[in-house]
Order: sequence, then C-alpha cells, then structure tokens
Amino acid sequence: MKPFGESQGDNVIIDNQYASFKWAGTEVEPTPLDSARLLLVNYDLADELGMSLHDRQWLDLTSGRRLLPDMMPFAQVYAGHQFGGFSPRLGDGRALLLGEIVAPDNGRWDLHLKGAGKTPYSRFGDGRAVLRSSLREYLASEALYHLGIPTTRALCLVSSEEPVYREQVEPGAALLRAAPSHLRFGHFEYFYYSGQSERIPELLDYLIDTQWPDLSKNPQGYADLFERVVQRTAELIAYWQAVGFCHGVMNTDNMSILGLTLDYGPYGFLDAYDPGHICNHSDHTGRYAYDQQPAVGLWNLQRLAQALSGHIKLETLQQSLGQYEHLLLTHYSERMRQKLGLAQWQEDDPALFRDMFSLMAEHKVDYSCWFRRLSQLEAGEELPAGLTALLPEPAAWSGWFARYRARLAQESSTQSGRRTAMDAVNPKYVLRNHLAQRAIERAEQGDMAEADTLLQLLASPFEEQPEFDDYAEPAPSWAASLCISCSS
Repeated sequence: MKPFGESQGDNVIIDNQYASFKWAGTEVEPTPLDSARLLLVNYDLADELGMSLHDRQWLDLTSGRRLLPDMMPFAQVYAGHQFGGFSPRLGDGRALLLGEIVAPDNGRWDLHLKGAGKTPYSRFGDGRAVLRSSLREYLASEALYHLGIPTTRALCLVSSEEPVYREQVEPGAALLRAAPSHLRFGHFEYFYYSGQSERIPELLDYLIDTQWPDLSKNPQGYADLFERVVQRTAELIAYWQAVGFCHGVMNTDNMSILGLTLDYGPYGFLDAYDPGHICNHSDHTGRYAYDQQPAVGLWNLQRLAQALSGHIKLETLQQSLGQYEHLLLTHYSERMRQKLGLAQWQEDDPALFRDMFSLMAEHKVDYSCWFRRLSQLEAGEELPAGLTALLPEPAAWSGWFARYRARLAQESSTQSGRRTAMDAVNPKYVLRNHLAQRAIERAEQGDMAEADTLLQLLASPFEEQPEFDDYAEPAPSWAASLCISCSS
C-alpha cells in the first residue's frame, strides 16, 4: 500500500510500540473500500491530535487506500466472556490499529480503523462495517464525550457503494476512531487462558509506559494499576446509570482497561423509565439490561482479576474488588444529588430517590425530560406545564413533590442558582434511538444534514437551543418498535 507523499501527513508523529509486540496480533494491510465518499471529519479532534490533513487525505486514509508515513496496520488478538460464556480467541476481526499518534501535548492516541477488511480474527465475518452501525458509533461517541463521559472518539467516517450483507444488504462504511488505548479486559484473558501468562507483565508495562507513568513496573505497580481499573470502571458505570445510558453488550472484550465507553453497538438512552430496559434485541435473557450494568461491571472485573492472578496477590485483587460497590454508589449518589439540585447529603435522600424512581417506572415517565424539566419547579402548589405534560396522573405525585419541596427548602441555594446548577448536569439533548435512526435513513440516501444537526445539538447538550426543541421531546410511539441488535 502506498503511503502519502513526504509532504502529506509528515507532520504527524506515529509510534508503533504496540505493533512491535509481534506476539500480540498480526500485521495486516487494510482492504480498500471501493467508491468511498467522505461523510464526516472531526476537525476539532484532528487539531488536538496534530493531524492537519486535507479532506482528500482523510478520505484516502479512512477508506484504506493510503497510510500516513510510518503507519504499521496491526490486528490485535484478544479473548472475552461473551454473554457469560468464554470465547478463547476473538481479536480485531474487522478493525486495525493503524498506529499510535503522539499529539502536540505529548498525549498518546491509538488510531483504530473499523471496517478495514478481513483479518486472521474475522472468523466467518467479512471484515466490513455498514453505514448504519458506523454512523451510530460516530454520533454516540461524540454524544457521550460532550456529556463528560469517558469514551473513544470518532475521527472520520466514509461510506461506500460496496454492498455489505447483514440482516439485509446495506451500504458499506469505515470509521476511524481514536482513544488513548484500545486495550480491553479480553487482551489479558487471551494470554492467561492460552497459557502465555508470561506476556501479561509486558502488557502491563506497556500500559504504565504509555498511560500511567506514575506507576512502578513491578508487582506493587501492577496492583496499583488494577485498583485504578476498578476505580475507573466503577466511575464509568455510575456515569452511564446517572445519564440513563445502556451499553447493550458488556462482554469483557468490550470493556476498556482505561474505563472508556468502547464498542458502540446496540446502545440506547432510556426513553420511558424502565429499570429493566433491554436495549439489545439479541439479549434474550436481559443479561445487559440497564439495572444489571453495575453488577456486570463487577463480574467483568472479577474475570480480569483472574487473568492477572499470577502477577498480583489474590488478597490484593480481592481488596481492590471490594472497593467497587462503594465507589460506584458514591459516584452515582453524588451525580443523583446534583441532578435533583441537592448540594448536601441527608439520611432520607436514598428513600426520596427510590420513591421517585418507583413512580417514574409505574407511570413510564421519560427519563431525560423528567430531570431536565424538574429544575423548573418553584415554590407553591402549581407544577410547571412542561413537567405536568410528562405525568399521566399528576395527582399520584403530590406526596413526592411535597417531600421534594421540603427537602429543597433545607438547601441554601436560590431558585435561580438551583436551576442553573441542575441544567448544567441534566442534558436537554441526548441521542435517542429514533433520532439516530432518522439520521441514518437520510445518510443512506446521501443526505448528511440530519447527522450534522444532531452533532451540533449533542456538542452542547446542556444548552437551550429553542429552534431545536422538538429534538428534546419524549420519543414518539413508533420508536419502541426499533430493533437494535449486535449488528447495529
């Protein structure tokens, strides 16, 4: 494959430290997409990475036609527990690590190309991606980023006239994404279960060198690293729960070692509140339902602990795992207090939260709209019209509102100050499935205007943008019939 010319892309500093681990995967050239068309470029992120490419270069790079100088495409091997069962050899079946960028601020970023063609880990797949899933990931990763939730980032999206076969024939696409690292729990599982545990310290040392240089490359440093993974995972899932985000496929091969939201497939934001909501049509048992995410996070960490057990003392691993529940509840409780405009903790607050969620579930109250409009509540008996519109039986809430008002009266904040604080943590705009679906359908017809509008709104999710108020309304009834599966 031809690289760009010497004057094209030579400003980008590429390191291939991970690809130098020949035992950790396979060098693979991307298979170029035919008739590719540039759809989206995240120019702000590109500037952060120091990648001053022209649109033609973005198209050539993301379609797999040309590489930047020094890039060494590499398919990573890993394993994973998928829906509870162990798969011993997975890996980058349709993606390639193109290289590791050293940004102007000396931060390190993986460039990962999804839809790059077959690799030794494709199994029976075609190694391709479709526009539907690629655009969904672009939109979702940027939505979570602007909500302040750790995530991989979307850098560039291209489409193609090349047909790809899923449940039906769909247009092909490729997505270039960036993250400080794409290492997963499953990387460590692969080397543990394949009898190559001696490789695990090399992976841990790589993480310390590239991400956490404050840690020591010895057993104590490895123990500190695992504790940090536990902390980041607990915080990530607390973020998800607070904002009403469902990942959909929390397999260990989809769990980031850095605590990033990774591998967007059948994700979804809650519409009508349902604690047992299952966003993945393929999840027949509800293993990854919204209310199961905290427990699954711990289960996955236990699988990682097992993989690391030859290099960290068992009692140390158990001690770190024992912090998980407290960390998650602490982060989640703090975010819920902020969402309800409460600056101080009181003993009765958990009961106030539980009763609120019970009523929300019983009356199917829209999750995002409820919290956003709750800031409009003022002293007195009347409820704001926008809030009342969400409640099919407002009278059933009278007791809860009385308790909530009494609780607010114990705070020192003013009404205007409370509303400003609540609106700063309760988004007005989230990526509901029907909004993403509308953008996808238009993109498949060659119209990117709806995707551009969504990206504009999602970049400022807490700001009032009155001309787009219809994007902040509860989902229409037809949205409940949307089928989001693992191929999404």
